[in-house]
Amino acid sequence: MAKKIFLDYKRCIGCKACEVACEMTHGEARIKVFEFPDLFTVPFNCRHCEKAPCLNVCPSGALFRDDDGAVAFDPLKCIGCLMCAVACPFGVPKLDEDNKIMDKCDLCADRRADGLLPACVSACPTEALKYGEINEVLWNREGKIVANLKGSAERGEGEEAYLIL
Repeated sequence: MAKKIFLDYKRCIGCKACEVACEMTHGEARIKVFEFPDLFTVPFNCRHCEKAPCLNVCPSGALFRDDDGAVAFDPLKCIGCLMCAVACPFGVPKLDEDNKIMDKCDLCADRRADGLLPACVSACPTEALKYGEINEVLWNREGKIVANLKGSAERGEGEEAYLIL
């Protein structure tokens, strides 16, 4: 199963630390925080879709899946045709104006190769961004909820603990 970045939007405070970390790592932010006043903020990056339309339309083979299942990019194969940008339902791939090739999030392939988390995930101060396989992320989340409930029950807070989750 592919590893991805998951978001707990209730934890996102809109600090944009993920954007800054991405820009420091790649020279430009490949993640963007969208703010919906009085509702929530959402950091948004490539979804690394299971059936990635960008991957299917790339005529040069510049887009491919890496070992973790991320849609990765080989700039030496890119011909700058913009097909990936047209096919992506989220509008993620962007044209690098200077080099006339496309660019997109690769889930920090270099960092992952060194056993590190993607920069945006590492930088998130509230742990709103999580990286892993969906079952792993859900299990960890449920483990924390169980721990919170157990701790709440021990403190005599009872069922009200459900309200804070």
